[in-house]
Amino acid sequence: MWKSGNKTVAVLAIALPIFAAVSAITTICLCYLRSRRRPASSEPPSYSTNHEDVESIESLIIDLSTLRAATNNFAETNKLGEGGFGAVYKGDLPDGQEIAVKRLSRSSGQGIGELKNELVLVAKLQHKNLVRLVGVCLQEHEKLLVYEYMPNRSIDTILFDPEKSKELDWGKRLKIISGVARGLQYLHEDSQLRIIHRDLKASNVLLDSDYTPKISDFGLARLFGADQTREVTNRVVGTYGYMAPEYAMRGHYSVKSDVFSFGILILEFMTGRRSSGSYTFDQSVDLLSLIWEHWSTGTIAEIIDSTLKTHAPGDQMLKLFHIGLMCVQDNPADRPMMSTINIMLSSNTVSLQSPSKPSFFITKSSTNSMAYSDSYPTASQSTGKSGIVSPNEVSITELEPR
Repeated sequence: MWKSGNKTVAVLAIALPIFAAVSAITTICLCYLRSRRRPASSEPPSYSTNHEDVESIESLIIDLSTLRAATNNFAETNKLGEGGFGAVYKGDLPDGQEIAVKRLSRSSGQGIGELKNELVLVAKLQHKNLVRLVGVCLQEHEKLLVYEYMPNRSIDTILFDPEKSKELDWGKRLKIISGVARGLQYLHEDSQLRIIHRDLKASNVLLDSDYTPKISDFGLARLFGADQTREVTNRVVGTYGYMAPEYAMRGHYSVKSDVFSFGILILEFMTGRRSSGSYTFDQSVDLLSLIWEHWSTGTIAEIIDSTLKTHAPGDQMLKLFHIGLMCVQDNPADRPMMSTINIMLSSNTVSLQSPSKPSFFITKSSTNSMAYSDSYPTASQSTGKSGIVSPNEVSITELEPR
């Protein structure tokens, strides 16, 4: 009997410490899990909550005093231009590196959320035809993005200038078009992320000293998950003249929206004319309508940029018009993917399907009002309220939600 009692004591002596240890560990684990589940502060975080994103942003930080010195305190003489989100200034860092500083206006609609989007995207994307982000500064209510400086500025400053456009011979134009196409293919199909630019236009493509094109301004880009192909938004952000009809009228956007904008860019290169804002109010057709009229009547040579007419192969110019018109097809499904466009650009043996008449175009009526094709009723037609139209220099457009 004593032996039995001794056994019980021995068992208890072993079991009780084990039980206590397990209980203590369990209690600690529960407390830890509860602390992890506590609701976060109602104040939104200043930056990304993703650790990798924070690290990538932190590595780009440049002190405000450095940028003030680099731009001569954002002097007007250093100003390169101004867009929908703010001004851009030229600067020189202490090591001699030339930079372009995008100073977002304090009243800009681009808040911390949109800014994070641009920072994280640009920091992660690496391609010879994308502008490189050098640094960022978020101090004293300033929101500054620092890019590599492009000595030849943006395409629009050269292409639409009667004198400077002579610098863009056929070889340079083809190089720029092909470079932009490769950059877009990377964004749409080849990068780890799927990016839709949503505001591709001549002023958002910069040129380095060798006229290598670099796509800029990702503040309007959208990041897609692997299983997404299209989104719908009530906030249409972009520039009329470059926006696809389904995006401008219904808020639907996809990689094919960028393809439409790319097609407009090709047609601008071929004619030397802007897609919007380049014609006077007494004219009744826009660039797309003008090109289609000449394409369908076989007189396309009449609207080729005069600087190209005697210095470029006719069959190659005709092919570029053809590809441009394929990109601006009314139905997004009829527009080619950027990878297909790159094959078309580099090959002389690929057969191109006949484009159909673009049904979306803007004309100027005698009363200076904007008239749209019947295929896509405007917000004012569907809601009875006036839509807000963005001119070519402005990047933000708000449409009434339906």
